[in-house]
Amino acid sequence: MNRVVMIGNLTKDPELSETPGGIKVCRFSIAVQRRFSNAEGNREADFFNVIAWRGLAESVSKYLVKGSKAGVTGSVQTRSYDAQDGSKRYVTEIIAEEVEFLSQRKTENARPSVDELEEITDDDLPF
Repeated sequence: MNRVVMIGNLTKDPELSETPGGIKVCRFSIAVQRRFSNAEGNREADFFNVIAWRGLAESVSKYLVKGSKAGVTGSVQTRSYDAQDGSKRYVTEIIAEEVEFLSQRKTENARPSVDELEEITDDDLPF
């Protein structure tokens, strides 16, 4: 079984691109805090590269930004490639099956929060 579940914050804005075949792919990374503090009392974080495909890729690029909290469910995948210096490099990535948006993205046409609503009286109503 190859299953990963993690919650973290994006370390930079997601990067949406398209394969030569026209399939959308979005790459992003998240920082996930460890459960326990280190010897100095600080909670360290691990950084994971995540890849989302197709419709999920478009949603991630549209609604998440650097600092957004997201829950990711998927699988771990390792690939290798030959670097320019001739050495073999290995990359481990999380292939997202689901991404849950755990914080809101502020947009110009987003609905205002309750705190931002203007108070009106009965006299202000047109009926």
